[in-house]
Amino acid sequence: MLGYDSFEILDPSEAPVPAYGSGSLADLLPAVAAGLGVPGFAGGGLPLEPADRVCVFLVDGMGWELIRRHPEYAPFLTSLTAGASPITAGFPSTTATSLASVGTGLTPGVHGLAGYTVRIPGRNQLMNQLRWQPPVPPREWQPHPTVFERAAAAGVATAQVSSPLFAQTPLTQVALSGGSFLGRTTGEERMDLAARWLAEHDRALVYTYVSELDGAGHRFGVDSDEWRMTLNTVDRLAKRLAEQLPPRSALYVTADHGMIDIAPEDRIDFDEDWELSAGVALLGGEGRARHVYAVPGAAADVHTVWSEVLGDRMWVATRDQAIAAGWFGPVVDDRVRARIGDVVAAARDDIAVIASRAEPGESSMVGLHGSMTPVEQLVPLLDVRT
Repeated sequence: MLGYDSFEILDPSEAPVPAYGSGSLADLLPAVAAGLGVPGFAGGGLPLEPADRVCVFLVDGMGWELIRRHPEYAPFLTSLTAGASPITAGFPSTTATSLASVGTGLTPGVHGLAGYTVRIPGRNQLMNQLRWQPPVPPREWQPHPTVFERAAAAGVATAQVSSPLFAQTPLTQVALSGGSFLGRTTGEERMDLAARWLAEHDRALVYTYVSELDGAGHRFGVDSDEWRMTLNTVDRLAKRLAEQLPPRSALYVTADHGMIDIAPEDRIDFDEDWELSAGVALLGGEGRARHVYAVPGAAADVHTVWSEVLGDRMWVATRDQAIAAGWFGPVVDDRVRARIGDVVAAARDDIAVIASRAEPGESSMVGLHGSMTPVEQLVPLLDVRT
């Protein structure tokens, strides 16, 4: 449709929403659990062949399109893409949201981790759901059991093999808890232990994770030698794990989101923009996926201004429009609605809305993510079976 000043305003109902129910991160572990015979799971939208021993290896920041761009740095992973199709993250395509979707098998509108930072209902304060600051009771914030907990209760030998730093974090508690937590420092140790866990149990589910690729992308960008060399390290880790799989096993390699480099000239600074900041009480989310919380009575005006300024480059929706369009899944629980911005803005073009004073660290990152573009939203689902 045509809008302000005759430029085209993007219709939020036409944004490419994640493939909830048919091929998203939230569908992965329910399909795995169904194959393992865990009660209450029917497989859903991902038709995965059952296996007695399953490992999910999640690489933070390894989008499908990024693998496809760099076959020389990821020869093993590239070989697995033949005949494979990507799945999607949820919205926003960010770590806390995605890990909760993976671990619970639920969409963001149900598990409630609906962004990088969101408003705490009833308080004029943002919560960082990755760092869990300020602290809120984890199981009040996300009350649903994880797939790991349900699998362990059904007799599946379940484990998470990750950095010892994540053993007791609130995000681990609400998204990945269940069974044993096995902390190992290096990627090689994690791959070896994950394979050994599978070999030692007849019916097993193990999750393992590396974060270094995401860190390299944020710091140096995905178009950097540092990022490409880290991808090569990840490729070797995946091959190391695959070569140790015991019989009757399935390995699934996936990610929580992709990433895109945003140039300095393509960053709009909210802290220096009087139009965008007018009537805004809190700016949540992240540069590519913003939750905008208006002062009382100003939500309509904030939506109008954000649409006028950014509506040809970002999908700008009211809370009700974003929910109706299915951005957060087919259902949004009542306890989650107030966490979503009065206005939600997701970048279509290569831009970001930063906040240089309020978010100096995030604003200086080279690589960003969060929106629904293919480079951010599409993630691999690569499998090896024995």
